[in-house]
Amino acid sequence: HLVESGGGLVQPGGSLRLACKASGFNLANYNTGWFRQAPGEEREGIACIHSLDQITYYDESVKGRFTTTRDNAKNTVYLQMNSLRPEDTAIYYCAAAPQRVTPIQNICRTRSWFEYWGQGIQVTVSS
Repeated sequence: HLVESGGGLVQPGGSLRLACKASGFNLANYNTGWFRQAPGEEREGIACIHSLDQITYYDESVKGRFTTTRDNAKNTVYLQMNSLRPEDTAIYYCAAAPQRVTPIQNICRTRSWFEYWGQGIQVTVSS
């Protein structure tokens, strides 16, 4: 399964780093993604890494501010979030999808392809 850590309360303009550790399977064989869900909204993919070529995809709402990386030796994926805004407030989920030969943006936009999900962690951006 997947377990997220690193969430919390941060002021606008601040930074947080989320971590997601996998157990029971080898994360290196999976595409990984970060999703978020704000109250009353759909869960959306915001940052993903392709397992085959390590290409990343970012939603326009986070591009240039968020970075996702993987440490396969630690079986962990990270989401570095900088220049945080109040509209980034949401529950953040990490997820893993089996390998597919398809562009990473297609994977990140298809929630049903993700087999493993973390429990979610709250990120609140407020002064």
